[in-house]
Amino acid sequence: MAKRSLMAKGLTASTPMTGDMHEGPPLVAFDFDGTLTVRDSFTAFLKWRASPARHALGMIRLFPAATAYVFDRNRGKIKAAAVREFLRGVSLEQLEREARAFAQSQAPRLFRPDALAVWRRWRAKGAKLVIVTASPDVIVAPFARGLGADVLIGSRLALDLNDRINGALLGPNCRGPEKVIRLREQFGDDMSLAAAYGDTSGDHEMLAIAHEKGYRIFRGKPG
Repeated sequence: MAKRSLMAKGLTASTPMTGDMHEGPPLVAFDFDGTLTVRDSFTAFLKWRASPARHALGMIRLFPAATAYVFDRNRGKIKAAAVREFLRGVSLEQLEREARAFAQSQAPRLFRPDALAVWRRWRAKGAKLVIVTASPDVIVAPFARGLGADVLIGSRLALDLNDRINGALLGPNCRGPEKVIRLREQFGDDMSLAAAYGDTSGDHEMLAIAHEKGYRIFRGKPG
């Protein structure tokens, strides 16, 4: 249901681009957190929307999940735990409203100027620009719209029958091999990336299928 909501807002490609990259506009994929931005947008959002006391309490409650992560290295599990702690029961409508307010107030503090310059360079070339992120798509959507992204691919939050966050992810965490799976679901198995940009091991598979591989090339800080 959250995915349908984002599709209705124009963040999903209407026509998949398949075949050779030269048959249509170049397809370029950007990771979001740490690549286009200087820090993780989801954790920043959770801290932004909570009072200091509530955030501190939530972090204490997440200690068992953080401890488990040391052993299993499962980012999806710890992310789902954070969703349960901070967002369970919140309506999708409220979350979308809060995400818009967060993006409006925090974008100048988050975006890397050199990453935005490369984004604009590809836009000037007529590229189809895709954000592929492990952060929840509903949180990143306002940033994606502000950038004029053609497609947003992110982790999805599960909803209950009343369109409230039920505290789980809908499907796998969008990281590592899942990024390539989701790109191929969107654009076809024979899609070709003209370029991809990322900053962590969770981007390696996406970078591996790109003609131009930009790994940790952005260092700019917000002015």
